[in-house]
Amino acid sequence: MLEFEFMRRTLMAGIMFAVALPLIGIVMINRKTSMVSDALSHVSLTGVGLGLIFGFNPVWGAVASCIVAGFSIEAIRSRLPQFGDMAVAIIMSAGLGLAVILADLAPGGNTFESYLFGSISSVTAEDLIGTTVATLFTIALSVVLYAGLSDIAIDRTLARIAGVDERIVDGLFTALSAIMIGLACKVVGALLVVSLVTLPVATALILCRSYRQTCIASVVLGIVYTMSGLVFSYQYDVRPGGSIVMAAIVGILIFLAVKQVRKRVKPSRKNEMRM
Repeated sequence: MLEFEFMRRTLMAGIMFAVALPLIGIVMINRKTSMVSDALSHVSLTGVGLGLIFGFNPVWGAVASCIVAGFSIEAIRSRLPQFGDMAVAIIMSAGLGLAVILADLAPGGNTFESYLFGSISSVTAEDLIGTTVATLFTIALSVVLYAGLSDIAIDRTLARIAGVDERIVDGLFTALSAIMIGLACKVVGALLVVSLVTLPVATALILCRSYRQTCIASVVLGIVYTMSGLVFSYQYDVRPGGSIVMAAIVGILIFLAVKQVRKRVKPSRKNEMRM
């Protein structure tokens, strides 16, 4: 498998997405904005359509559309905080509606479809460079602004008391989230990016109790799920996005089963000790 250059590029990109997207996901899930990632992934299709029509790299079109959508959502949320979910719905509907129109106008239906569900052989050297830069910035942001991000994720009031500049942190986080989601649509697929953002974190929340443990476990699980999905995709010639999602679902079910077994074993051991 590794003798093919396209697979080496795909695996490298997959590892970077598996590290960066769960780091974004843990903040989104804790601050109850995980559906923003779903909205951005759908809006990315607008940029893909524009890229295919006007002849520039669709990935950069996806990134640009995600950035515009991300800051638009935040602008609506800040002005109408009581209608936060409505902001997500409005932007996603507008982006998806425009994407459907552009899909009919874009040349090559198969090309557009590859961005919907992901393609294992489409990662270029240019995509890999962009992904590497964005991933390094995401990791750096997660480390340097760890306290601020954790405070904002857990309690915004706590963040203000701690002196966190919410505007700067939120702005950087929104930009990097949009960039990573836009880049990931080519490998994972625009319809399935949200799964890599949320499912590793969901699994980690089953296992971990602290924010730091959840961050580490989410990244490790993201790598395991992504690599398993990409290998399965290569071996059986299926879409990588679906394979990654199903690997994550299997992982969640296994850990849930293990947790239930442990819960049942502990009371029985306590009863035996009492006897």
